[in-house]
Order: sequence, then C-alpha cells, then structure tokens
Amino acid sequence: MSGAQQRLIQVAHHIGSKKGPSVITEKNPDDVVVTCALRSALTKGGKGGFKDTAAADILAGVFKGLIDRSGIDPNLVEDISVGTVLAPGGGATEFRAAALVAGFPESTAVKGLNRQCSSGLQAVVDIANAIKSGMIDVGIGAGVESMTSQYGPGAVTEFSDLLENHEEAANCKVPMGVLSENMAKDRGISRAAQDAFAANSYQKAVKAQKAGLFNEEILPLDVKWTDPKTNEEKTITVKADDGIRDGITAESLGKIRPAFAKDGSIHAGNASQISDGAAAVLLMKRSTAERLGQKIIGKFVSASVVGVKPLLMGIGPWKAIPVALEKAGITKDDVDIYEINEAFASQCVWCINELGLPEEKINPKGGAIAFGHPLGCTGARQISTLFTELKRTNKKIGVTSMCVGTGMGMAAVWVAE
Repeated sequence: MSGAQQRLIQVAHHIGSKKGPSVITEKNPDDVVVTCALRSALTKGGKGGFKDTAAADILAGVFKGLIDRSGIDPNLVEDISVGTVLAPGGGATEFRAAALVAGFPESTAVKGLNRQCSSGLQAVVDIANAIKSGMIDVGIGAGVESMTSQYGPGAVTEFSDLLENHEEAANCKVPMGVLSENMAKDRGISRAAQDAFAANSYQKAVKAQKAGLFNEEILPLDVKWTDPKTNEEKTITVKADDGIRDGITAESLGKIRPAFAKDGSIHAGNASQISDGAAAVLLMKRSTAERLGQKIIGKFVSASVVGVKPLLMGIGPWKAIPVALEKAGITKDDVDIYEINEAFASQCVWCINELGLPEEKINPKGGAIAFGHPLGCTGARQISTLFTELKRTNKKIGVTSMCVGTGMGMAAVWVAE
C-alpha cells in the first residue's frame, strides 16, 4: 500500500470518527439509557436535615424512591454500584444492607467504590459499561456521603515512609484547601474572580430553588432529627437543599477571612460546602427499556478519566472534558449545559477560562458552593440535575465533570430525550 493510500485511509477514518451532535442524538437499540435519576436534598454537614441520619439510611430512602418513581421490578436489577469516599470499609456492608432494606432481592449484587470526588460518576459509568459489555441488562449507579459522621482528619490515612520519600506520592496527602490555595496563586486566579463566581453560584441556586426547579430531581425523605436547642427528637421531611443562602454577593464574600493562608484567597464562602446526601441513576439498554415500558429520559454517550499533578488536582476538568468530547465525536460548542463541580471557585474559574466555555452554560442552577458537595454523591447528583434542566429548557447535550483528589479529572457526555 502506498503512502498516499495510507493517508487517504487515515483521513477517511478521522472523518468517520467525528460523529457530531446529529449522530449522538440518534436512537439505537444498543444505547445505554437512563430511565430514572433522582437525589435526596443536600443538607449541611453537622447541622442540616440529615445530621442524625446514617449514609446507608439516606441511600436506602433514595433506592426506594427510585423503585417507586421508575416502576422498575426490583428483581430485574442485577447490579448496584455505589460511590463513596469516607465510609469505613468502602461502605460495602452498609450499602448491600441498604439495597435489601429498599426492596431489592438477594439476587441483586452491590458494591462500593472510591474514586474520591468522582466516585458517584464512576459508579454510574461502571454500570453503563457493564451493560455495554453484556455483563448485566439492568443496573443502578449511585453515590452517597455522610460528611457529618465521617469527615475530618481521620479521613486521610497515614502514609508509609516509602511513599513519603517519593515527592509526587507525598503530594497526594496535601489537604485540598492548601493545594487549591497554592494552585490559585500559581495560576493567577484572583480573590475577586473567585468571590464573583461563588456569589453567582449562590444567586443562581436561590433563583432556581424559589422557582421550584430542584423539586423534580429531589426525593423528599422522612428522617429522625434531634433539635440541638431542646434535644428533642422529631421526625422531619427533608425536601430542599438547606445550604442555599439568599443575599450573597461578591462584596459580602469579600469580607470573609481566608481559611488556609493569611494572604490567601480561598474561604468557606467560595469553596464547596460540607454536606450529606445521596443520588441514584437507573440504566439499561434502549431495547430493554422499550420492552419493559420504562420512560427514557436520556442516554450515556462517553466518559473519560485522566490524571494530573497531585498539587494541581483542580485542573482535572480542563483535561478530562476534551477527552470525553473527543470520544463522543463532538466539540465543546455542541454542548448545551456543563455541570462542573464547584470544589473550589478557584479551580472552576480556571478550568472554565482555559476551556473557553460560555458562563451561561455552566451550572445554570448553581453548584456545590451554593448547595453542597457530599463527596461520593456529587457525580450521581449532577446527572439528575443535568437531565431535569435539559428537559426544562428543551436542550439536548450535557456534560458532567469534576476534579478528583490526588490529581485526577473525570467527565461524561449525556444526551437528553
């Protein structure tokens, strides 16, 4: 074969690999589709609605809600993958028990997994890939975290001398706030830019909450709650994100003292909130959904996971999003909505600027700064938030993404129906 012929084949392959938005929105029997995606409210760690509720109990409630809302026969669900970061033992025992309590039979397998802040997304992608490969027909990807009960210094394990003597390995242990402060200085993200972004997140979330735009994705849960003032235990219904605060402006955030350095720019008001919550996503092939009479709300298209320097953890979405877009065969301009986790305003601002994304496409209902980031939950939570907003605005293509502790990024492309 001549060199010219080889080049022609390469060009043809390149053209053929560029699917474009019209192709990924086509419907095929083998599509991995989502027929239900929901979440609990996200509540303030240590003082919110779920402060007295174990992670497994929040998860069991969301599982029950998923069965009820989707109408799926629990006996058809073959595997459940649950992302979590802080749960002892990876949550393996508790999550299996939660599935049984929710009504899934003993034949439904369950696992817990931890890829830090992308655990919920990884859980959903694992189920999607298991369906694609033919390993299972119906599965659930989920995420949960009780930062009330499990967040703190003990969440970071001790390193051996071997690892601490390796520079990059040792950097994996640097606290998130410290490395994000260093990144903000290194990449020139000003305090003013961070506070403006954070204030906008709050303002969008307040507007969305007042308009009831979270109601469809949130499953109300009844839980036991002890009043810290009276020590009285009562049953409450948790049905709204309680971290959203009205009246936040860039000016008011500018008065908050830096958290990690005297001359720093990161503080409690421009970083994600410590929160509790759970989310779940039901997946199967399109042909299976049609046979079962399941209502399809969207489909999974592609995903990516990448590594970056541990001290530059926050740039993860900048590297992961283009990879996911390339795998889907589309460009950044084809995307209607980006749900990018607001771990810190600093890293989110930098990634958005470097990718050249329009501000109006980013987190249209606010993000983790405004309503919280229960670590293992967020990746699954973003999917329910994305699909409800795509449906409401009659748009099609969305991306979910986040930076990941120890220096990674993850992203996925979704199409609404």
